[in-house]
Amino acid sequence: MHALLLATFFAAPTADALLHKYDDIMSPATFDLEAEMVAHRDDGSVRTYKMRVLKGDGDKVRVYFQEPASARGQEMLKVGDNSWIYMPSLKRAVRLANRDSFMGGDFNNADVLRVNYEADYAATLGDSGDPEKLLLELKSKSADAGYDRIRLFFGQKNEMPVRAEYYAASGKLLRSADFAEVKDFGGHQRPAHIVMRNELAVKRFSELNTTSMKLDIHVPASKFALDDLGR
Repeated sequence: MHALLLATFFAAPTADALLHKYDDIMSPATFDLEAEMVAHRDDGSVRTYKMRVLKGDGDKVRVYFQEPASARGQEMLKVGDNSWIYMPSLKRAVRLANRDSFMGGDFNNADVLRVNYEADYAATLGDSGDPEKLLLELKSKSADAGYDRIRLFFGQKNEMPVRAEYYAASGKLLRSADFAEVKDFGGHQRPAHIVMRNELAVKRFSELNTTSMKLDIHVPASKFALDDLGR
């Protein structure tokens, strides 16, 4: 029994290792993916956004919106800590905040544009209360992070994220997410379906579906220049 407990101890991931794995799963170094967000509103209406997301080296992300027609031509750009949305009607880019809603849905901008939890949060292991799950407790390092605190739950066996809870500085639960449908994208496994529930307006929730994903791509640096938006 002593040897078994010892083996289990050494096999358990550290908080930093588990956080690194989360970033690796949800936001590899570079990728080109197609996704859609389905936003379910308070009044029962539904709106679907289809988009292409490019991620380049050095925490650079560009999003192209394809549908609906009212959003076609809009683009988002994130370079490091700075984010913008390009509005064709204005012919210019407007600044975005990490904690603002992503296209009026229940994900915030950081949820989609900046999955770099190693940079934004300090991690400790917690007690999940379930032998089948691991728990990672995250505390923001700065006010610019998407949330003040996050509780991330992983499957014990595969260490895939299965649930997340997002909190304000007051301790109030703002959002909760369920991760499902782990798929293989060219050898990279990750949850392809995320449901984000608004805990403050319980009739609202949004679904984010990854439909395709290519990894280890090369994107010219010019694609992440502010003056390239709208071209």
